[in-house]
Amino acid sequence: MDLNAAAIKNIIFPMLKYAKNNNTLEYLTNLNKTQFLPTDEIINIQKEKLRKLLLHCVENIPAYQSYKENIHLIEKEPMEALSYFPILTKQQVNESQDFFIFPDIDKSSLIANRSGGSTGQPVRFFIDRPTSENSEAARWRALSWWDISIGDKCLMVWGNPLELNNHQKLIYNMKERFLKNIIFVSAYSLNPKSIHNYARTINTAKPKYFYGYASALHLLAQLVIKNNIQIKHRPKVIVSTAETLYDFQREMIEKAFGCRVINEYGARDAGIIAYECGNGKMHISAENMIVEIVDIETKKPLKPGESGLVIITDLNNYSMPRLRYQLGDIATLSDSICGCGINLPLIENVEGREDDIFVSADGNYVHAVYFCNLARSYPSIKQFQIIQKTRHDLLLKIIKNDPFIESEIMSYIKEIYKVMGRINIDIEYVDAIKPAASGKIRYSKREFPLTV
Repeated sequence: MDLNAAAIKNIIFPMLKYAKNNNTLEYLTNLNKTQFLPTDEIINIQKEKLRKLLLHCVENIPAYQSYKENIHLIEKEPMEALSYFPILTKQQVNESQDFFIFPDIDKSSLIANRSGGSTGQPVRFFIDRPTSENSEAARWRALSWWDISIGDKCLMVWGNPLELNNHQKLIYNMKERFLKNIIFVSAYSLNPKSIHNYARTINTAKPKYFYGYASALHLLAQLVIKNNIQIKHRPKVIVSTAETLYDFQREMIEKAFGCRVINEYGARDAGIIAYECGNGKMHISAENMIVEIVDIETKKPLKPGESGLVIITDLNNYSMPRLRYQLGDIATLSDSICGCGINLPLIENVEGREDDIFVSADGNYVHAVYFCNLARSYPSIKQFQIIQKTRHDLLLKIIKNDPFIESEIMSYIKEIYKVMGRINIDIEYVDAIKPAASGKIRYSKREFPLTV
């Protein structure tokens, strides 16, 4: 029995209600009920929360007070009224932060945060405690689908906060270990020489689940398989987050650790958006947000089954509301019904960032997942990164596999030309592809705006 898990679940976490007025458990109880409601009742919950939020925005938030003329429509049809508000970009939030903050709020009571900047544009913003706690509750609800409870031991393949000194990092890790039951493996510096230590930690600590970046979990799995490491302890599930989870990554992670790999779709500037259920479907945290999909160029709403930009409206953040916030991701809504018994709406084909969309010589859009899937057909490519520098220039970084056959790389290049046209492709053979400051590895990226 994991005594630390029992203490966190039955003592520490419930005490937060009295010590810090933390309402996560209350929100979790509600979410566990609403997920099984009929679809129309879930939509009604969304509508009522949206109605209250929009009325608050037009009455109190400087950025939205010019939309008071829509009060009647907000009262009658809040979903339709939402479409009259403009799509909000990361740049607008950064440039006019105070314009979106409720003037009467005590700013010291808010949680200052910033996105990881994987799009090259970190966003600084504030959330209040109800927003944070509702998102946390959504995560625990989804993890419960996999028999994971608050306090269960977690092996987290992640990065510690970069701004902390060694003493602060020690304190941080101790808190995470004993107050949250988290064991860290650094995503910044996964060391092949330490793979036996990692395996020993897993087999000894027996974490109930793993949680981490897709690329870091994949690398850890590669090290396990390459070194013929026997992982005796099998976690209940492995949760991949913060990056696109490719099929080849999922397959290798499952092979290395002998358990199911699932996808968490979330963002620091949006919270928990969706989670994978036992049927492999991604259920949206509909009680907490409205998710729209719009055309990349026109920003017009798209129908279920059509791929476009993800637009988020958080229904809980009254302190710094961001209506119709353009997250920067590409995905598709689905109008199908999942057979798992959970009636939350579905999102599918979460394909990554908007800047994973490349532009061919003739102006067509090509999603970079094409290059990722294609690369798996060439054994000479151990790892790669593809960057579109301009409309006519690609940079392809390749880590060679052993054995290495150069003609395979030429074949890969020819396949790229087929979809991208006659553009310049520079090849760099490298020993390593460094992760970003966050610890994530980007396999693909476009470095210029689509609208240019």
